[in-house]
Amino acid sequence: MGPTLFDLAGKVALVTGGSKGIGLGMAEALGKSGATVAIASRGKEDLIKAERELKEKGITVKGFQVDVTNKQKVEQLIEDVVTEFSHIDILINNAGTNIRKPLVEVKEEDWDFVMGTNLKGIFLTGQAVAKQLIKQGEGGKIINISSIFGATGMSNQTSYSASKGGINQLTKVWADELAPHGIQVNAIGPGYIKTPMTADWLSDQERLKSIVDKTMIGRIGTLEDLAGPVVFLSSASSSYVTGQILYVDGGWTAK
Repeated sequence: MGPTLFDLAGKVALVTGGSKGIGLGMAEALGKSGATVAIASRGKEDLIKAERELKEKGITVKGFQVDVTNKQKVEQLIEDVVTEFSHIDILINNAGTNIRKPLVEVKEEDWDFVMGTNLKGIFLTGQAVAKQLIKQGEGGKIINISSIFGATGMSNQTSYSASKGGINQLTKVWADELAPHGIQVNAIGPGYIKTPMTADWLSDQERLKSIVDKTMIGRIGTLEDLAGPVVFLSSASSSYVTGQILYVDGGWTAK
């Protein structure tokens, strides 16, 4: 019985922000566990590249271009994914961005841009997928991607931390609302994860040491560290888990 708990064969997973970084890593993990994967992102070229990379690894995948801050485009995305694959079972609600500035330097447009992508985009996509899952009547999984900064404070993270704290609360509310429909809603809060997007930022040795010193496990996280958690929350093995924020952070938030 064990292996079948994590088997995603026959499932369709939509991963927003799935063309690079954490989203692409999660798309690969789901695909390797048997899921058909729809990746969605703003950038067309990134989508084409990511789709090619995943296909080369034997994953059934299709890219969809979308702006998650636009309700009509998000609803069209869901319609297009269902047209292509007939249904959706799993949402990895991952699209996000960040602008790091001290509070006194944050512009109104900085706030609006981060909150629009990280919180409004999560809301719009989650709402649209929830409607589809309810319509299908077979339950499903919604995994919102939060952050350690949804639980802890750090300088220069005003907009980002606010958005991730909001994601944590959305996760709990949606879990309560959607439980009668057999839909589990959880969140993953990654710590510092090494990706091509963060490599330059983490190349500062003083900054890297500061992060590692605050991490119980004593290293930066990898995309592989997120593979197990996202498959777990997407699979039958987490059927009695909902409303939770799983911090994959090497112990950062517990220290």
